[in-house]
Order: sequence, then C-alpha cells, then structure tokens
Amino acid sequence: MSLVRRAVPEDAEELVRLRKIMLDSMSPSADVSWQPPTIAALRAHLADPGGELTAFVVDAPAAGGGLAACASGAIHRGLGSPGNPSGTSGHIFNVCTDPAHRRRGYSRACMEALLTWFQEREVHRLDLHASVEGEPLYTSLGFARTPSPAMRLTF
Repeated sequence: MSLVRRAVPEDAEELVRLRKIMLDSMSPSADVSWQPPTIAALRAHLADPGGELTAFVVDAPAAGGGLAACASGAIHRGLGSPGNPSGTSGHIFNVCTDPAHRRRGYSRACMEALLTWFQEREVHRLDLHASVEGEPLYTSLGFARTPSPAMRLTF
C-alpha cells in the first residue's frame, strides 16, 4: 500500500496519541504523565534514519487529519542462542489504528512495511504482544504463540 510512509520526528505527538488509544483499549488510564517524555524520545529516535527504532504510519485521509494508523519496532542486540545465532531480535509495539479509520487495511500495511524494515536489517526473530483484536492480523502475517513464559520486574 503506497499510503504507508516511515515516520518522521514531526509525527511523534500523533504516534503518542495512537499509543494512548492502544493502551486504553487494554487498560484504561487517566495518567498522561508519560506522554511528554515519550514524545521527546520518539522525536530523537525518528530523527536518526539509521537508528534501531522506527515507525511506519498512514496519514488520515482528510488534510490535517493526523495519523490514521501506525506500527513501531525496535532492534535489540543480545547474545546468540540455538534458535537465534546472531542474538539480534526485534520487538514490535504500538500497532494501532484510530477508531475512525479501522477496517481499511492500514495496520496491515504498516506491519508489512515494518516487517520489510526488519528483514532489510537481517533481523529474523520478532516478538510482539497481541491483543485479542490484533491477533488475527498477526497470525495472518505468520506470527504464532510461543510457549516461552514472560516475567517482569518494575522498579
């Protein structure tokens, strides 16, 4: 889909707006204190075209309408393992379509562009957290649930 483009620093606020929609769909929160530092971090990441964090977006059809959809990803470098000798992996996050623009293939187009970006960088192992609503899209792109347990510590 030719509507997809790589995000630029000026898209940071809209990417955070879409992120809030995505996060609220899983666990609504009135907390917006995370938004200003996230916008600043995104601007810095998106200013580096050779960087290891990117996003692909579709502009809303109406002029000045912001973003309709996005998909973001980051490359992580670690140690190799039997299933991943290079130790390089990718994490996909912030896949969201504005409710006014859903069911038009925008998230799929953003995901396909993001997958190409990872392939061009020889990242062959990708992980993501899927919502119930998003799982059919990811499954159709070849993602499968894994038996790996996940744990988290927050300070």
